[in-house]
Amino acid sequence: MCREQATLAGTATETLEEADRLRELCSPGGLDTVFQPVFELEHGECVAFEALTRFPAAPERTPAGWFARATEVGAGPELELAAVEAALSHLDELPDGVLLSLNVSPAVAAAREFAALVEPVAERLIIELTEHEPVADYAPLEAALERLRARGARIAVDDVGAGFSSLRHILRLAPDIVKLDLSLTQQIETDPGRRALTAALIEFADRIGATIAAEGIESESELELLRELGIDQAQGYYLGHPTPLGARLQ
Repeated sequence: MCREQATLAGTATETLEEADRLRELCSPGGLDTVFQPVFELEHGECVAFEALTRFPAAPERTPAGWFARATEVGAGPELELAAVEAALSHLDELPDGVLLSLNVSPAVAAAREFAALVEPVAERLIIELTEHEPVADYAPLEAALERLRARGARIAVDDVGAGFSSLRHILRLAPDIVKLDLSLTQQIETDPGRRALTAALIEFADRIGATIAAEGIESESELELLRELGIDQAQGYYLGHPTPLGARLQ
């Protein structure tokens, strides 16, 4: 076997091994979930917890890196659905009236398997749509989201301000919640461009009747400036780190 063939064979073996490892994580108890609070600013009340998946220490990757690798080896939807199921297992621990926010890709949001998991409890959920790959066909996604809306779910578009993809999402999906990316909120005090774009997005959200939330808030001064600009909801390390839900509610 030549060197190139040996390299390809080794890479294929590593890919299969990693796919198997990721599928092991998809089994019950294989994933950990932490929760970050989202606050409504007018009265200072916690209105939701965003569920965030955490992975084993090895290999060392960010959560986004784990999901990206799962997509590369063909286990992306399976891992997303396992993360959703793990988060939903904590739903009954939430205080009355506090919503659970789930992050999913458009492909998973349109899948029957996702609908089967979330439709029975849709009125207690926010579905946060991320977009790391182009949406080839919006029609199935729009139909799936309308079914969830009819059952009481709120639809959010995540990472707004990070690129044109989010703006396309807003126009096509008319979300209930627009979530500003931390690339806008961080350094907003010293960057007039960030302030101008944030103000424009706030006005746009108001015109379409959407709630606007800011992510990544790390200081009181950032929070106060965003409050002055008209943000409805906020989350970030300044307001609360992602932690296990039991610790959060003690």
